[in-house]
Amino acid sequence: MQDFLKATLPADAQQATLVGRVWIEGQGPVLVRADDQAIYDLSKLAPTCSALLELADPAAAVRAHHAPRIAALHDVIANSCADKRVDEAPWLLAPCDLQAVKASGVTFVASMLERVIEEQARGNPALAESVRKEVVAVIGDDLSKVRPGSPDAMRLKEVLVARRIWSQYLEVGIGPDAEIFTKSQPMSAVGTGAEIGIHPKSEWNNPEPEIVLVVNSRGETVGATLGNDVNLRDFEGRSALLLGKAKDNNASCAIGPFIRLFDAQFGIDEVRQAELSMKVVGPEGFQLSGSSNISMISRDPLELVEHAIGPNHQYPDGLVLFLGTMFAPTQDRHGPGLGFTHVVGDVVAIATPTLGTLVNRVNTSDRIEPWRYGAVALMRDLARRGLL
Repeated sequence: MQDFLKATLPADAQQATLVGRVWIEGQGPVLVRADDQAIYDLSKLAPTCSALLELADPAAAVRAHHAPRIAALHDVIANSCADKRVDEAPWLLAPCDLQAVKASGVTFVASMLERVIEEQARGNPALAESVRKEVVAVIGDDLSKVRPGSPDAMRLKEVLVARRIWSQYLEVGIGPDAEIFTKSQPMSAVGTGAEIGIHPKSEWNNPEPEIVLVVNSRGETVGATLGNDVNLRDFEGRSALLLGKAKDNNASCAIGPFIRLFDAQFGIDEVRQAELSMKVVGPEGFQLSGSSNISMISRDPLELVEHAIGPNHQYPDGLVLFLGTMFAPTQDRHGPGLGFTHVVGDVVAIATPTLGTLVNRVNTSDRIEPWRYGAVALMRDLARRGLL
């Protein structure tokens, strides 16, 4: 994991406006700015990340603020590795705090097909390959030219319903309404270097590398970061009503390493063209890698934001929104036709040049340190520091 942590920062870090949070013993979470040399305390500018993003121009405010230095960036990144951590020194947390953690699903064709396959296979990986061939024979493997909710999409739906292969995943993939769900609770996401959790009863699961948009309470998208939307394919495949159990477990959501605020050098157009890569390195030597381009998304990122927040749904502390993934790993790991699933000890690295690298090691959720630090604890620590 240490090798991946060396690539934490974006390739153009010197011109990026990066904010995050670090844990400082005796203080709790501290809002920080990062550059390629050090991290700096932003507490006097805003007590929380949520509050910072409510400013009229967060990036300009961060650049103009004289923030005192906390520590060398290299030292903080090194101490963020879960099995190397020294409690007395700062380490990186997920960069968001009070924001709702939301996710959009089935936003790419490849993952849409895999969701249909999960449903048809009823969560059984041994059946997935035969189901995959049957599904592709009927609907093909390229729906990228079909705009969700369009007349063409509705005609396609009629054909698939007639063939008795319509699916709830196709409904949100090419229908008028996007899937927006709660990934995890505010303050529950883990940061780079931390262990990330899979349910101990899951036998078929995978990482989901995604770009995460950062949105304030006014619905303005003000930045982006990386995320791992860990998914239990067997649980969700058995029933869509198990989505909460498939998605929201202890440490099952990783976000980071930093939020890159939108400014003159980086904005939504750069997000739309981002090339996202993922690598999994197993303790037994297994390796898996892949990449996806956000330009292949079936709904524009800002359209997904409009589905998440607006006249019908508000978030007074803002939200972060996972954009979904087209990367659904099918490489066999434990035998022919069994596809991919995690094992304890896997290291997962998600990267893109403009946002850096998010890296985590896999463990089961019951063996990872329980989530105990929530909003009440944060308010207590902010009050003790005189920031409320």
